[in-house]
Amino acid sequence: MPVEVIMPKLGMAMKEGTVSQWNKTEGEAVKKGDPIASISSEKIEMEIESPADGSVLKINVPEGKGVPPGTVICYIGNPDEEVAATAAPVQEEKGQKEEIQAAHPAPPPKKPGKARVKISPVARKMAEASGIKPEDIIGTGPGGRITKEDVEQAIASAKESRKQDIPVQALAEEPQRIPVSGMRKVIAERMHLSLQSAAQLTITMKADVTELLALQTQVKETIAKRYGSKLTITDFAARAAILALENHPEMNSAFMDNTIVTYLEIHLGIATAVEKGLVVPVIRHAESKSLIDLAKEIKEKAAAARAGKLPADEMQGSTFTISSLGASGVEFFTPILNPPEAGILGVGAVSDEAVFIGDKIEKRSRLPLSLTFDHRVLDGAPAAAFLQTVKQYLEEPVTMLL
Repeated sequence: MPVEVIMPKLGMAMKEGTVSQWNKTEGEAVKKGDPIASISSEKIEMEIESPADGSVLKINVPEGKGVPPGTVICYIGNPDEEVAATAAPVQEEKGQKEEIQAAHPAPPPKKPGKARVKISPVARKMAEASGIKPEDIIGTGPGGRITKEDVEQAIASAKESRKQDIPVQALAEEPQRIPVSGMRKVIAERMHLSLQSAAQLTITMKADVTELLALQTQVKETIAKRYGSKLTITDFAARAAILALENHPEMNSAFMDNTIVTYLEIHLGIATAVEKGLVVPVIRHAESKSLIDLAKEIKEKAAAARAGKLPADEMQGSTFTISSLGASGVEFFTPILNPPEAGILGVGAVSDEAVFIGDKIEKRSRLPLSLTFDHRVLDGAPAAAFLQTVKQYLEEPVTMLL
């Protein structure tokens, strides 16, 4: 019997997965372990390897098609196993199949064994968006695979060539039109839903982190030698937020079904930028972790998320989120709630300012903080009290080490 390859379930909340790219063609022979397809869900993109050897590949789900987990996306077998007869195609929506067939006649069958360009899904999308054919790009990755860097180089070369060839009064190029799908689509839907479903208000405050930066410098060498890590402003802000949530549990809440749910544990979400969007790794039971343990887990999960190796289950279930744009030079901003949470803390870039200390002016380092909260759960005064507590911990950093 032919071997079925199914769309895996990449997390408990996954409802649909998409075949981003087939790395093998219809009818092509495959070996066990060959990367046969790239798939993506709302938070993860990964390659599927062939579970068995086979002289015939029968594709059941076309590129760009979203299907529920458990759907057979292809079959692997031999010609005498009648793979094609076994492979029932994914059902089209009512009337859609006939319309597609009428508008687009079936293309001639692909020849078995036809070579395909080896290119990562991200690189393929970049090339398509820029109007560059993957066949025209020289791949520098393993086995000649085209990488993101190869496409960027090709785009730069194409732009330089156009500068030399296009007349000054040439017509403007057509704007790029990129369909919203995958992670970008999920982010768009969640952010829109967040603004529609919550009464969001943002308040701001600055913390004097002069002593904190001095402490950071003082312990830098010791932390590196003993733990092989370092403490960042985000780590200190995360620790301060956790301690403040213990003092103000109403902020560690969610509004669901006309009910305010206040959590006993603190599962801290850390908004992390990845190549195709934004994900939120979760530090579970953050209230039980020391500053060092917290810092190490933040870095480990952020690195795994950027590499696309963090399981979807570890990006769900946060009760409060931190988002930092300090590395980008942003000071104050308006973070959007991560539904159904009642609060999210934005951390900006530290800047040196002239500040009155009594009657004297001193140079002090100040950290912008932006707190967005759900006004259905709590009002401005308790939200301000929470932010003031965060500020206090950051201004008295030794208390975060106790």
